[in-house]
This record gives sequence, structure tokens and C-alpha cells, in this order.
Amino acid sequence: MSQSEPIIRLAAKGDGVTASGRHVGGAVPGDMIAPDGAIAPGPHHQTPPCRHFAVCGGCQLQHADDSVLRDFVRDRVLHAAQGQGLSAEEVLPVHLSPPETRRRAGLHGLRTARGAVVGYREGGAHRVVDLAECPVMHPALFALVAPLRKFVASHGPKAMVGIELTLCDQGVDASLVHFPIEGLDATEAALDFARDQGLARLSFDQGYGPETLWEPEPVTVTLAGVPVGLPQGAFLQATQDAEHAMARDAAEWLSGARVVADLFAGLGTFAFALRGAEGSGRKVLAVEADRAAHLACKSAGARAGGSVLALHRDLFRAPLQPDELGRFDGVLLDPPRAGARAQVAEIAASAVGRVVYVSCNPSSWARDAAVLCAAGFRLTRLRPVGQFRWSTHVELVSLFER
Repeated sequence: MSQSEPIIRLAAKGDGVTASGRHVGGAVPGDMIAPDGAIAPGPHHQTPPCRHFAVCGGCQLQHADDSVLRDFVRDRVLHAAQGQGLSAEEVLPVHLSPPETRRRAGLHGLRTARGAVVGYREGGAHRVVDLAECPVMHPALFALVAPLRKFVASHGPKAMVGIELTLCDQGVDASLVHFPIEGLDATEAALDFARDQGLARLSFDQGYGPETLWEPEPVTVTLAGVPVGLPQGAFLQATQDAEHAMARDAAEWLSGARVVADLFAGLGTFAFALRGAEGSGRKVLAVEADRAAHLACKSAGARAGGSVLALHRDLFRAPLQPDELGRFDGVLLDPPRAGARAQVAEIAASAVGRVVYVSCNPSSWARDAAVLCAAGFRLTRLRPVGQFRWSTHVELVSLFER
């Protein structure tokens, strides 16, 4: 290359790409790349808000402004659809979650000769970045980093430990993995830590599943106004902001449907949002394979008046069949990253006319979307979602009709 080239887009892993196909890490659209690889920042290249960026593996795109982030999220989703020969009749504006809204964090802690480090791992490495700030985590989670550092330094093992933090109705639910608590002194120290930090729950997992040491009252998370018990390790959307946005879309797109199936329902994130106002007469069947999540949803549904019913069923091994699906006016599915190949095939063969598909993986979603469209569905609405701000992780909510 003998002259400077502009960056025209971001690749899937966040590196900038020129028209000639050159990939440049740390560049965004509008930047100019000199022959020696130097980056001349353009109008969309911002100063990263975190001092740990480029070392910490938690974020990849803090140097990109919001317009670039939105374009990146949208393009990832649209390119996945185009790869299957699909296009949406209406592409809605990207929903981008704001900073400091992440309510789940998976950190690591390690005792050192000088104390301890607590944070995310470095990108592509096992070393832990000792966090002094984090612009994505909810402040209630980040407030625990310094106390956890002291606790790990005083009581942690010599090996690396996992630290899972979740913001719930009562405060922060903390689970320490590969962190042995043995003897009365260690137990009392852990209880003092939980009490002093006002934790909602403190658990320790030594490889055999989490064991709760502290939980002064049952831990819940409120979904569409309904308190739902929060089992250990249960799935939650990463930000409440994105959860609300996707639930609003789903409720609007399935309006008028009297009986709805929520497949891969988890705790009932969408089921409770879909149930409608009291007295609406709408019924929602929440189908979930994980037993703890199913029981939490079932119990909350009963307390909320019975408009949400729960069914324990593994939809990968035993998807709902066309005759079962025929009872529903609409279907919502929010499967894991692998998608819902088996269940989508049954939906395609059924009489269902409206499907809302929420996905955290545009590739598996596009594969499943092609099956629906081949069966006569139209992709009528599509909203890309970037709830993992500054990362390359992309989500979406979509509507299929026939």
C-alpha cells in the first residue's frame, strides 16, 4: 500500500476494514490508515472511557462512538439475514443499552504477593486485569470490586477463583467459584463480609454446585412487575434496559393474541410481559427445560393470578408438535445461542401465524428464519439490539407473520 486508505466498516471481531480488505485493530469507520499502519482518527473515533481498554477482555469497541456502534450492531444482524437470502420488511432502529447498566458480571480473583487482583481477564490471556473502574457494570456491582479484593487477599486460595455477580431485587447476589470455605473462622469471615456489604445472597461453589451461606430473605428478580424467585445461576438478560425494550416489542407484536406460547422461557422474562393487563383474558404458556427456572416461573405465575402457566419440557429433545402449537394464536421463542432448529421445524409445519423470535446469535437465528420463510412466513419486523455495549456481542428481536 503506497497511500493512506480509509476504514469503511468494522469486521465481526471489531477490527476496522479498508476497501482493499486490510484489517486494522483499533480503527473505526472514518479513520485513515497510513502506509506504515498508523491510524489517523476520524470523526467517529472517540477516546475510550475506561483506562483498561485494549488490555481488559471485557470490551472491544470503546474507541467507537455510538453511531458506529449502532451501525455495527445493525450490520451484523442484516448480514446474517442476507447470508440466508432474507430481508426484513421493516428494520427498526437499533436499541443500544447505556453505560453502567450491566447487571451480571463474571469476574476472576487471584491472591498475589501484594494482596489480590479482581477483574476481567485480559483479552486472549489468562491474566486478570485489576479493575480500577468499569463503565459497563452497574455501579452496585462495581462497588463490590474493592471489598472483594480485600476478601480474596485475606481468605482466598492460591489458585484463581471465579466471581459471579448478579443484581437482584434485594441487592447483589454473589457466588464465589473454586473458593473453599473450611472451618469456623473462614465461615464467620464470609458471613461478616456478606453482612457488611449488604449482599442479597452469598454462595460458594467448590465444583459440586453452589452452596448458599447467606440469604437473609428469598432472592427475587422483578419481571414485568412480578417478583420471581432467582435460582442459583439462572439466566437473566444482561441489562434491564434491553430486557424492557425487547419485551415491549414482543408485547406489541403479539397484541391481540389470546393464547401465547413462550418457548425457552427461562424465569418468564417474556411470559410475564406478554400476559397483558389484569382482566385481559390472555393466557401464556411458559415452556422451559431447566427445572429450577421452571419452578420459579410456575410459582410466580400462580401468585400473579394464573395468567402465566408453566410447562417443564426440553424443547431440543421434545419440541412442541404442530397439533400442540395449533392451540396458540402466537409463539415467542428465545433459545440459547445454538438456536431452535428442531422446534422451528415444527412451528413451520404448524398453523401458527405469528412468531416473535428473540436471539443472541444472528447466525443461528438466520438459519432458523430461513426455515420459517420457506414455510410461508414473512420477516416483517426486525430490531437489532446492542445490550452488551462496546462488545462485539449482538442480539435481536424479530417478527414473522403469515
